[in-house]
Amino acid sequence: MLKSKLLVGFIFFLSIHYINGQQKDEAVFFNQRDQITKFHTIRDLEDLKKGQLIQLYQDRIKEIITVLPFLSLTNEPGVRLSDLGIKEDSGHIKSLKKSVETNKEAINVTQNSIEELVPYADTEKIILTILYFEEIIKKMRIGVTKNF
Repeated sequence: MLKSKLLVGFIFFLSIHYINGQQKDEAVFFNQRDQITKFHTIRDLEDLKKGQLIQLYQDRIKEIITVLPFLSLTNEPGVRLSDLGIKEDSGHIKSLKKSVETNKEAINVTQNSIEELVPYADTEKIILTILYFEEIIKKMRIGVTKNF
């Protein structure tokens, strides 16, 4: 009897914690998991197969699509509306949530197109494009400043 009460209490605690965690994420522009973790040299990329290059290509597009719309607000992962002085009311959260969902749909469509079409590109052009995307990402991570 005591074990079942403890189990029910533990499950209740986990479900409340999970729900609360989801609500907190709704007010966040983007998370660390939306960003790439490694930048490459041309030498690194030349050693990879086309399928691996296409995955890197997709990952970089995902970060650009995710971060770019909010670049004037933040370039840092985990930033909340309230961190920028924006009230976390239902209207703002709804707007941000809709934007995030729309971006996810755009990413899925774009990644499907990339899977279908980019394999026909020359490997050298894929490599150069990945390097170009990485330069864009580096600039996005520096943030918007007057030092262009």
